[in-house]
Amino acid sequence: MRIILLMLLITACFMYLPEESMSTTCPEALNFKVRSIDGREVDLCSYKGKVVLIVNTASECGFTPQYKGLQELYLRYKDRGLAVLGFPSNDFGGQEPGSNGEIKLFCEKNYKVTFDMFSKVSIKGENKIPLYKYLTSGGGNPKLAGEVTWNFNKFLIDRQGRLHSRYPSSTEPLSKELVSTIEKLLAEN
Repeated sequence: MRIILLMLLITACFMYLPEESMSTTCPEALNFKVRSIDGREVDLCSYKGKVVLIVNTASECGFTPQYKGLQELYLRYKDRGLAVLGFPSNDFGGQEPGSNGEIKLFCEKNYKVTFDMFSKVSIKGENKIPLYKYLTSGGGNPKLAGEVTWNFNKFLIDRQGRLHSRYPSSTEPLSKELVSTIEKLLAEN
């Protein structure tokens, strides 16, 4: 009888815990460890609960000025829960030849980038990092599957850690399409 009462008491306690304290698992889209541009290991689970925009970047590309729009987007929405993550890659036209230190300096000096930047990675071919394997597989949604086509492709993850949408290089960070989707996702809890 005591055991049954104890089990009922424990069950009752768990029924009243906030949902976040019971949910300690990392969403699949964020279940990756990567290196920051400074070389520190970063667990992407730390972005759980945020709307996350992941972008492959390059410093010598025709789309490089999008850094400015990405920074503006980040400043506009960071307090509401937007995270922008930049992943430099030299996979397209050799347009990111610099070291991590050179990339960081370029971004800070030319675009005043304060959003999170990560170490240069491969996002295509046999050396593709696991995060990009997941993103290009569509994250369980075949409509979102497909290889990254060029620098500044964008992947948007919702607050629940699900891959929501993706955008080609030609989609400007401050485009109506991208901004309205981000605003909609930020409004969801």
